[in-house]
Amino acid sequence: MQTRKGQSIEDASMQMIEDEVGEHQYNEKEWPIVRRIIHSTADFDFIDKNKVIFSKDAVESGIQALKKGCSIVVDVNGVIGLLNKQNPRDFENKIVCKISDPDIMELAKKENKTRSQVSMREALSDINGGIVAIGNAPTALLEVIEMVKEGIAKPALIIGIPVGFICASESKEELSKLENISFITNVGRKGGSSSAAAIINALYKLVRAELSS
Repeated sequence: MQTRKGQSIEDASMQMIEDEVGEHQYNEKEWPIVRRIIHSTADFDFIDKNKVIFSKDAVESGIQALKKGCSIVVDVNGVIGLLNKQNPRDFENKIVCKISDPDIMELAKKENKTRSQVSMREALSDINGGIVAIGNAPTALLEVIEMVKEGIAKPALIIGIPVGFICASESKEELSKLENISFITNVGRKGGSSSAAAIINALYKLVRAELSS
């Protein structure tokens, strides 16, 4: 939980974003998510309607999954470090990150894959019905996409916003082509742990707002 001082700084930052952005093309559920990405990155490029992509009902799928206590599977521990820890405690959401598990490295070497790829396969039981949040590893996102295509993975929501130069843009483009899967992604090389965590934190804010209304 934030102190009053911390909350006042956050509120002032959000108001500054509102003032600088002015009119935008995002709807009432999309905008709080985009605004928090901007807050976490100080990057106003995300305001472009073509930069952050929401599949139909993506936000609602994320809200409902969190309310039901779904697992949240992330690609790196950096995403976990940026989450508001009270939220998953309150809604009993298990946070899963297997990339540092001892057996992942050996399995990755054996299968000639990245640790990120293998860690997604190993988290399949939590991915099904859960939220996948990928901020750093395009190979992790591509692996989840492949699992969906194979018919073995059915996440409630994929947050695919990896940062980087090799396959980052391409992996997000592949995600945007998936049918019958809810996703939030962006166009281009930008993204990262801060953006992935920002989306989850924003979804929790929407959950709390819905429950208090």
